[in-house]
Amino acid sequence: MSESVVTSSPDGNETKTSSIKFDQFLAVDIRVGTILQASLPDWSDKLIELKVDFGQEIGQRTILAGLRKWYQPEDFIGKQSIFVVNLEPRRMGPGVSEGMILAAQDDQPESTPQLLLQSNLAPAGSRLG
Repeated sequence: MSESVVTSSPDGNETKTSSIKFDQFLAVDIRVGTILQASLPDWSDKLIELKVDFGQEIGQRTILAGLRKWYQPEDFIGKQSIFVVNLEPRRMGPGVSEGMILAAQDDQPESTPQLLLQSNLAPAGSRLG
């Protein structure tokens, strides 16, 4: 059972969120991934297709990210970022995404999602949490 939590931002706006049990958080598998390739699929004007290495345990996966409005493939290649790797595969057009890259974005609809893109964050496949 989740519980609602109300927080107040510096500008005085209140935000209502739901809290989760610690075990629910532990169920989310968050890993460092190294982005080997990035491309713009010709069947979408919103997605970037990433080929990501998650180390020996998980291997390589395809991640489709709706970030094309703000980023180009060259922004990703050779960088590491943070991904959720235990989501069920999701069909997006003719492609399938095998995870999700994590990004921060404020409440403004046109704001740029902020990604953690580093050269040497941690070994590919390292767990977070």
